[in-house]
Amino acid sequence: MDTLRIGTRGSRLAIWQANWVKDRLEERHPGLDARIVPIKTLGDKILDVPLAKVGGKGLFVKEIEKALLDGDIDLAVHSMKDVPTDLPEKLGIVGVTEREDPRDAVIANSPVPLLNLPACSRIGTSSLRRQAQILAARPDFEVLPLRGNLNTRLQKLRDGRFDAILLATAGVKRLELENQITEILSIEAMLPAIGQGALGIEIRLDDEKTLGMVSFLDHEVTHLCVASERSFLHRLEGGCQVPVAAHGRRDKEEIVLEGLVASVDGKRVIRLEDRGPASEGEELGARLADRVLSAGGREILEELYCRELS
Repeated sequence: MDTLRIGTRGSRLAIWQANWVKDRLEERHPGLDARIVPIKTLGDKILDVPLAKVGGKGLFVKEIEKALLDGDIDLAVHSMKDVPTDLPEKLGIVGVTEREDPRDAVIANSPVPLLNLPACSRIGTSSLRRQAQILAARPDFEVLPLRGNLNTRLQKLRDGRFDAILLATAGVKRLELENQITEILSIEAMLPAIGQGALGIEIRLDDEKTLGMVSFLDHEVTHLCVASERSFLHRLEGGCQVPVAAHGRRDKEEIVLEGLVASVDGKRVIRLEDRGPASEGEELGARLADRVLSAGGREILEELYCRELS
């Protein structure tokens, strides 16, 4: 009997995602013994500090990637929005699953739409991307950091510490809590995080056996769109520390990509769109990033990074 060890973060959502992959693998390969190996990452340990202040994206994958490199697991399941654009040399994302709803969800203490909430409402989010876009539309809101698992965040809302909180719709749906959602924000209102809603399958690049077993999980359209989004992010040298967003969608034989860079206070937002052949999605992402940089994004990012971009 073949055995596959699946590494994942230990949160309820991450375990759900890993089990979803496990079930697909065992359906595809009868007799396979797929086992979940929870791994606690630095991002799971540090819950009282905003992500932007403790290192950004790599916080949720480094320990899992080390286990992969050490041979303690055979594959890793990540939320693609958590995966840095630079991967260790011997590892690769060989599968990107079909994307769940990429939009952001509002869970509020009242059914009023987010932008109609009273002045000075307290909005909870762990994301500078969301913070910037909210403040661009409602600069009077008080945006406060919100960390922890989904149930913890919901409890903080119920305790009255926030008037509304923002979460990825995909995660709320996967945990079957969509009845809690009071509003789903359109892509136009809130451009999503890079890779939001998609899962990534990471393996050792020399592990041909595992590659052969997991390759069917790759969804071509999602993979192409996410690759374009990640190329945009890579060109900007962005991460959780900066308000960067992008969303790609397939339109016949092309990818339509929207990208955004904003100041943390939302006073400056550069948002542009481009399109190109689906086979050239990475080139599209880099090209759109250059356009955003030229339109004012460079100045925003240089201020945030406190250095000059190349």
